[in-house]
Amino acid sequence: SRPLSQPKQPVPLRPKQSMMSGRSEMASILIRLVGMVAIASSTNAFALNPVFPVLRSHGSVPPPPLAAEPRPKLAGSVFRSRTHMPLLVCLAKKEAVDKKSSSSKNEIMEGVMLYNTMSREKEPFKPADGNKVKLYTCGPTIYDFAHIGNFRAFLMYDMIKRWLTYCGYDVDHVCNLTDVDDKIIQRMQRDGVTLKDLTSKYADFFMEDLKKLNILPARAYPRATDHIDDMVEMISGLVEKGNAYEQQGSYYFKVDSFPDYGKLAKIDFDNMQDGAGEGGGITDTEAFEKANNRDFALWKSYKPEDGEVFWETKIGKGRPGWHIECSAMCRRYLGDSIDIHGGGIDLRFPHHENEIAQSEAYCGCEMCKYWVHNGFVNINNEKMSKSLGNFLTVRDLLKTPLEARAFRYFVVSSQYRQALNFSPEALSGASKTVQRLDKCKAKLHALLDADSGVEGEDVSKAAAKCVADFEAGLKDDLNTPRACAALFTFVKTTEKLLNTDKMDKKGAEQALATLATIDSVLGVYYEVPGMEEAKAEEEGPVEIPEDLAALLEERIKAKSDKDWGRADEIRAEVEARGFVIKDVKGGPSELVRK
Repeated sequence: SRPLSQPKQPVPLRPKQSMMSGRSEMASILIRLVGMVAIASSTNAFALNPVFPVLRSHGSVPPPPLAAEPRPKLAGSVFRSRTHMPLLVCLAKKEAVDKKSSSSKNEIMEGVMLYNTMSREKEPFKPADGNKVKLYTCGPTIYDFAHIGNFRAFLMYDMIKRWLTYCGYDVDHVCNLTDVDDKIIQRMQRDGVTLKDLTSKYADFFMEDLKKLNILPARAYPRATDHIDDMVEMISGLVEKGNAYEQQGSYYFKVDSFPDYGKLAKIDFDNMQDGAGEGGGITDTEAFEKANNRDFALWKSYKPEDGEVFWETKIGKGRPGWHIECSAMCRRYLGDSIDIHGGGIDLRFPHHENEIAQSEAYCGCEMCKYWVHNGFVNINNEKMSKSLGNFLTVRDLLKTPLEARAFRYFVVSSQYRQALNFSPEALSGASKTVQRLDKCKAKLHALLDADSGVEGEDVSKAAAKCVADFEAGLKDDLNTPRACAALFTFVKTTEKLLNTDKMDKKGAEQALATLATIDSVLGVYYEVPGMEEAKAEEEGPVEIPEDLAALLEERIKAKSDKDWGRADEIRAEVEARGFVIKDVKGGPSELVRK
């Protein structure tokens, strides 16, 4: 059979064959399908699933940018660990659903809205080149483990990519790795290691964590140190255009030369005092001479404390500034102009503001059409930081496969632009939700295995409504709370039919196909590599998250106003978070853990 990573080749037309020949051919096809399913089921999907492009070696010098590689459409999750003929039926069913829905892909594309930080508004998503999307995202600084706040951003990138791919777009994603900056040099000196040894170690850890959270890999993960020549080229060009200058061996971007500076951050720079941007980059705190305190470093001349970290170039001996790294790598891999640039809200200023100034001054065109930023992650309602001692990494927090999948669900089911409050109770609630999804799926498979001739109720309308409502939620600026509410409305219907013996095999196939379709975006049904499931432990008292308590109050008011539609929506949204609303006759409603 053909390798999974290769695009499907067209089948040449052949003359009519006998009935026996046709049956033999069908048997051959089924055998190949069984083999493919067995491979996909028994092997890490990150490596073999055709959804995942081949990872570039992050330790080698990247090749010159190539034309975008073909990316197959997202496939549904494999729902069993063993080959089974009813599964083939289920997969065939899903293929039929996918073919039917392909006619509506253009309609979905037309309705996709995305919040643009540049305009502070939701805008219709229209990439520059038809259905091709250029996506650049800011990756980690690889001197330590990435924390859960970082991974909220990486999961947001993953949701954007999965959703746009689901809609029919061909997404070309590049994510940088920052492997030279002040923190890295300080860590090298503290640990007595080389730049390569330090950054390669944490780059490997980062890749492992991506797999644990089922994050689809980017086409490339370029390192800053592999693109020094690209940065020097840009800096030289900016000097020639009058947008940059040299001072004592260092080079600075001349902010006054770029009239649009500040258009992303919407900051009034005319009334900003010198030093107001300290810590954010508008004022360089290092002992470099600058013509204006608003100017920022493009290239830093060598200092003895930099040790072995320097490059001899045509503009002198030194190392690049942080901001020029992304501009150079984005341009190298995706061109002068891209469709989407993603990052945490903390990168909006000065990093992304400075990227815009450098890139647009050098190229003379708009750098990016849509700027997408995710909110912070708070720990027990406090901002996450090392100084407060509430700094959590994926490795500290997620010890079991269930916890890894629950954390993914917890993040992707939240509104990405809002601050996200993390707590052990929140993760526990997400774990219950994932377990409920697993239980529903297991019951559907058990029904496929059962020797039952019961004729059940038609679930096609409920399945179609689920997918339609799920898509409607995501079309509205990735409104995943609304999308997940649609999912759990369908799960509740499915559970009811299963528990009352009103679901037949045909309905089970449709339900599994629907779950697979939705999971191609959510990505919560997967086997976590390198982790073992822990034994269940008895739980103690559970604290109700504040936002869910607020939703309960809103539902009480909705019921009082007889707004039954909104009341039902809130119930579904609460259930998607691992809780249920218990209506007490003659008393107040309560939230309880499922």
